[in-house]
Amino acid sequence: MADSAFFCPLSHEGVLAVRGVDASKFLQGQLTCNMDYLSDAKATLGARCTQKGRMQSSFRILLEGDGVVMAMASELIEAQLADLKKYAVFSKSKLTDESPAWVRFGVNDGQAALASLGLELADETDSVARANDLVAIRVSPARAELWVRAEGAADLRNRLAAQLPEGSLNDWLLGQIRAGIGQVFGQTREEFIPQMINLQAVGGVSFKKGCYTGQEIVARMQYLGKLKRRLYRLTLEGTDLPEPGTELFSPVHTSSAGNVVIAARSGNAVELLAVLQADAVENGQIHLRAPEGQPLQLAELPYTLDAKLETQR
Repeated sequence: MADSAFFCPLSHEGVLAVRGVDASKFLQGQLTCNMDYLSDAKATLGARCTQKGRMQSSFRILLEGDGVVMAMASELIEAQLADLKKYAVFSKSKLTDESPAWVRFGVNDGQAALASLGLELADETDSVARANDLVAIRVSPARAELWVRAEGAADLRNRLAAQLPEGSLNDWLLGQIRAGIGQVFGQTREEFIPQMINLQAVGGVSFKKGCYTGQEIVARMQYLGKLKRRLYRLTLEGTDLPEPGTELFSPVHTSSAGNVVIAARSGNAVELLAVLQADAVENGQIHLRAPEGQPLQLAELPYTLDAKLETQR
């Protein structure tokens, strides 16, 4: 169903909110993305890193009311709230878990359904449309997120169901994998720097905004370093779904050559994104869980890495 029109609830993520007059100013020094890029019509991907540049979380962030909201893997929110609050004590901002207040749907190939809700969403990735207490975000060419306050969720679901079949979360994640958008989950917290999941290639890192936690490491890797690990798309026969963080192996390494980032079923096969050592990819022999494990095949990503473009935001 991933290639057809459908909608599904996005039950795997929660919503962290930062509100108050200093919300954007505070987050500008915490996140990889540029808060000045956000507007009522524009959202972005981003991440929060440790001092060593390792991602504690990745998210999609947008302006909402008197602050911003960030959608991220549910299991990351408690730790992110606790840590961010340490830095917000002198800031006029309030941090809360707003997961119960929101319901989010993924809409695939559903432009007509969005239009029927009064949402004229542009084709450009990261575009935002707002109408009738709804928010729609373009996350890749045929895919959009639809946000609604919890009290309006049942009505919205009925309206979507009248126009689109309901798909599964797996269908939605498969579309994310094909769009080449990596994500941090609980199992991979502090495992990757942003460039390892190609976050800079999908607009989630600003190299012009100035300092933020982990910025020195991230910038040095972009301008001076040679990235030995990055995100690749692969396929796997069978329906055994590897969890994020599952190790991958190659004959050119005596230990793990990389880790699964996200995986989803595609018929009788599995598609996944993984961070891998470049020399292991050149060798072409990637195996799941053990050097003699099930082989994986490389597949194409929908974008190419271009440092000149990636450093313009």
